[in-house]
Amino acid sequence: MIWIDLKHKLPTDADLPADVRWSQADWDAWLAESQQFVAVLAWLDDAGQTKIRNQYIDDHSAHWGKLKPWLKALSGGKCWFSEVKELYSHYDVEHFRPKKEAKELDETIRDGYWWLAFDYMNFRLCGNVGNRKKGGWFPLKNGSLCSTYVNRCEESETAYFIDPIDDNDVSLIAFDEEGKMVPVPGSLQWEQDRVTETAKRLKLNEHVELAEARRKVWKKMDILINDFLNAKSRCGAGNNPAVKGELTQIRARIREMLRPEEELTAVAKWCILLRNNPQLSTLVGL
Repeated sequence: MIWIDLKHKLPTDADLPADVRWSQADWDAWLAESQQFVAVLAWLDDAGQTKIRNQYIDDHSAHWGKLKPWLKALSGGKCWFSEVKELYSHYDVEHFRPKKEAKELDETIRDGYWWLAFDYMNFRLCGNVGNRKKGGWFPLKNGSLCSTYVNRCEESETAYFIDPIDDNDVSLIAFDEEGKMVPVPGSLQWEQDRVTETAKRLKLNEHVELAEARRKVWKKMDILINDFLNAKSRCGAGNNPAVKGELTQIRARIREMLRPEEELTAVAKWCILLRNNPQLSTLVGL
């Protein structure tokens, strides 16, 4: 999973590619149209027209689809949940809080967060393998506050799912050599439950191709680490220009696997971290 600082990003940002960047006028118009859509949804909801309300959301799905190029640019073209580009299938603009109905762990259903249907802060870029698996699932911890249109409290909800726009959430995730997303060692039980539930509901461990890709990245990094440690020990025995050149090449290959634009950099990072070698971690800036 990738941390995306969505709170401080806009489609009008100057550092975006020209073909992705929006003008301020176009962005203002998009936001104004979003407000108009929500006003209609509120009227329909107040009138008890839930089916018509939900159909209205579907009928205007092209509105959030306009933001897909921008959301892709924020992650270098990678799915925010799986950290791959094509392996997790085509991209959807996923609503983190479901827009029509929300399903709890016991499969009870409550009304969805329809007022967030056109709120870009509720959008996440997700491969449709995970998005279709997630569907309307959005379980809250027992006793959690539950946001409504009348009493908005999304930030106070205690949600199970790990959110890629929350860096504290993303820091709860680790990976193992089998290609599985797992809780960070030493995490609390609730934190472990959140990682487990997120992986389950978004098919982040079940998807065979994704797990296999992670295993390959882990194996490749594992070999590089062994090569580095071996060369380091040989270099320590004396001044050996050939070995020093080898170390330089290995360092470059390790750093290449950790570049933001590469897929599954989090897996490569955890392969290093679990070695618990301070010198190695410092080498790659972890």
